[in-house]
Amino acid sequence: SLGATALFENKSVVERSEVVIVSVKPDVVVPALKDVKDLAASKNKLFISVAMGVSTSTIEKALPSEARVIRVMPNTPALVKEGAAALSRGSKATAEDAKLAAELFRAVGTCDEVPEYQMDAVTALSGSGPAYVYMLIESLADGGVRCGLPRDLALRLATQTTRGAASMLSTGSHPAVLKDNVTSPAGSTAEGTYHLEQNGFRSAVIGAVMAATNRCKVVNEQLNQMN
Repeated sequence: SLGATALFENKSVVERSEVVIVSVKPDVVVPALKDVKDLAASKNKLFISVAMGVSTSTIEKALPSEARVIRVMPNTPALVKEGAAALSRGSKATAEDAKLAAELFRAVGTCDEVPEYQMDAVTALSGSGPAYVYMLIESLADGGVRCGLPRDLALRLATQTTRGAASMLSTGSHPAVLKDNVTSPAGSTAEGTYHLEQNGFRSAVIGAVMAATNRCKVVNEQLNQMN
């Protein structure tokens, strides 16, 4: 009913596909591609990788020299058509390849093209970002429960507040301006944001993005050493 065919051999997938999406864990990327490196069908194919931290050069080394490679980092909100993705081209990928890849991922959200040196930061921000936001929502709800709200109500309010706050950015206003619009002098919001600042909220979030970025770099270095 989906118009899809399930295949169980990597070679069969490449032979029967115009675009091959490499969607496996980082340490499986190179072994999986080496399985099809000598396949004639691999030479003129477009390979789109969504593996964390694996550079296009690492992927290109595991494929025929003619293969075109694009690296994409999507995120899980694509499941509800609210994804945020970014892509970068390998050395052989064309503008048409990038256009096709962008169209595929824009079907489930947004997709921007960036130079590859920015892809690890993209992975850390938008790829891992949903986890940070879920932790924020969970913490807001826990705070509501701590202050006497029923858990289902606290979670519902935290979820809708986060959704609504994100939607407010569509007005074009900077987040700092929107924050200030909520913050009355000597009010409850001012007290709450002061507490967040005192406890390193901003630096913790920035540090999380930096740590995740560094992890992506380490993964690619480890893969290069292994292969």
